Amino acid sequence: MFTQLNPTIPLHVLGKGHGYAIGMIDYGQEHNLIWVTAIDDTGEIWCAPNAKVRLGKNWTMGRAESQLIAQDKADGRIDAQTGADANATGDLCEDCADRVPG
Repeated sequence: MFTQLNPTIPLHVLGKGHGYAIGMIDYGQEHNLIWVTAIDDTGEIWCAPNAKVRLGKNWTMGRAESQLIAQDKADGRIDAQTGADANATGDLCEDCADRVPG
């Protein structure tokens, strides 16, 4: 089942960065939830399994930053200031390069 999220939910996809969940896919009891997420820095849409998704810190709710998000930043995978994928080049992957007009 696909559920469109309105409003969207700000979250962090481990290894990809901060973004907004625009939908959720539930394949049933034997599967993880899949979060359809637009990544802020790259504009990419990723379908991330539940285990790779974390809510960010929220001062008003008393929620600290997830240790896994902090680890992404410490390992250099995620820019500590912007939350963006530190390894993103903006280049198209091999699968997309021949399909996107230049």
